[in-house]
Amino acid sequence: MRALTSVVGAMLEAWQEVRVHRMRVLLSLVGVAVAVCSLTTVVALGAIVQQSTQEQNERTSGRPATLNVSAYRTDGAAPDAAATDAAWRSIVERYQVTYATRMLSTSQLVPFADGAIQVGTQAVDQPYGEMHRVQMAEGEWFTADDAAQLAPRLIVNEVFWHRMGDPPLESHPVVALGGQGVPGAASGIPAGGVTAVVVGVTPSANWETEPSMFMLADHLQAMQDATAGERGSAPVAFDPYGGGGQTQYEMWVPPELADQLTPLIERDLAAALGDGVEVSVNRQDWGTWEGDPLLVTKMVVIGIAVLVLLLGALGLVNIALVTVKQRVREIGIRRSFGATAGRVFFAVMMESVVATVVAGAAGVAVSIIVVQSPWLRDVIGQGMVSDFPPFPVDAAVTGLIAATVVGAIAGLLPALVAVRVKVIDAIRY
Repeated sequence: MRALTSVVGAMLEAWQEVRVHRMRVLLSLVGVAVAVCSLTTVVALGAIVQQSTQEQNERTSGRPATLNVSAYRTDGAAPDAAATDAAWRSIVERYQVTYATRMLSTSQLVPFADGAIQVGTQAVDQPYGEMHRVQMAEGEWFTADDAAQLAPRLIVNEVFWHRMGDPPLESHPVVALGGQGVPGAASGIPAGGVTAVVVGVTPSANWETEPSMFMLADHLQAMQDATAGERGSAPVAFDPYGGGGQTQYEMWVPPELADQLTPLIERDLAAALGDGVEVSVNRQDWGTWEGDPLLVTKMVVIGIAVLVLLLGALGLVNIALVTVKQRVREIGIRRSFGATAGRVFFAVMMESVVATVVAGAAGVAVSIIVVQSPWLRDVIGQGMVSDFPPFPVDAAVTGLIAATVVGAIAGLLPALVAVRVKVIDAIRY
C-alpha cells in the first residue's frame, strides 16, 4: 500500500511539474503526439487495407477455403458436360457441401436503345454470391427459388443498368437475350429472343466501362436446351450456343478440411468420369498466401513514425535537461528533507513519461477519429469493402506503449542528472 501511494504521489507530482513547464514541453509533445498518431493510424489502416485486399480477392477467387475443380480429357476433346455435372452434384451431396457453384463465362446478345451488343455473362449457381462476396447496389442476389422461375433472372452491373435508363427494379424491367427488341421502358416487352427479368444491380468499379451480367446456370442450360430443340438437334448439357466455354466448379469448405478433401474429390470425380479424364483440384484464395503483402509498406511508414518519435524525444530531453538545471535548488532542498536518490530519479523521469503518455493519448484519440471517419473509409474501401473491421485495440495499445517508451528514454538522462544534485548545491543557488 505504501509503495502504491508513493507511485501515485510521484505521478501526481510529475503532472503538476508538466503543467508548470507546459509551454517549454508543448512543442516537443506536439511532435510526440503527431508521431504516435501516425504510428497508430498506420497499424489501424493496415487492418482496413488488409480487409479490403482480402475481400477483393474473395470476389475473384472465393473465400478461404475455396476449392477450384476442373476436368479435362487427355486427348484434348471436351469432357461430357452432362456426366461431369452429374458427378459434381454427387460429390457435393456426398460430402455435404453447403456452398458449391458451377461457373461458365460466355456472352449474350442484348439489345439496347443504341444497338445490340454482346454482353459478358457469368453463369453461376445461387451460392456464388455468398462465396464471392458479391455486393449489390440495387435489388438482391439470386434466391433459392429463382431457378424455378420460367423467365431467367439477371443481375447486371451499373453500366448495364444505366444503358437501360436506370429503370426501377420494382417495375420488373425486362431484357431480350438474343432478341432484337429494346429492353425496359424504352419499348415495353422485347420482341424476339428470351425475355429475362433484371432483379439486381452490382456496383461497377471506376475502370469498368462495359456492361456485364450474372445469370443462373440452370437458366442458361434451359435456354441452350430450348435453342437446340428449335434447331431440331439433341440438347447438349451446359454448352450455350456452341461457345466452347469450359465449365469450372467451386466449393467452399472449412479451411481445416481443405487438405483432406482435395485428394478425395480428385479421386471420386476421376473415378466417376472414367479413363482419359484428368481432374484438378486446387486453391487460389488468399488463405494460401505466405507472408503479408503489405509488410514493406507498413515497415516504411512505421520507420518514419519511429524517426519522428525519436526527434520528439530528443527535443524533450533537451528541454528536460534545461529544466533540471534550473531546479537544482528545489531538488537540493528535497534531498535535505530526506528525499532518496531513487525518489528523485523516479519523480524526474515520470515527468517525461506522464507528458508523453498524455501526448500519446491525444495522438491515439486523433487517430481513432481519422480512421473511423466515413470519408477515409470511402477513400480506402472505394465502395468495395463490406465488412470494415473495428478500430484495432492493438493499434491503440501500440501507440500508448510507444509514447511510454519514448517518455522513459527522454526522462532517463535528466533523471540521472537530478540524482547527482547534492544538498550543498541548494545553498550555492
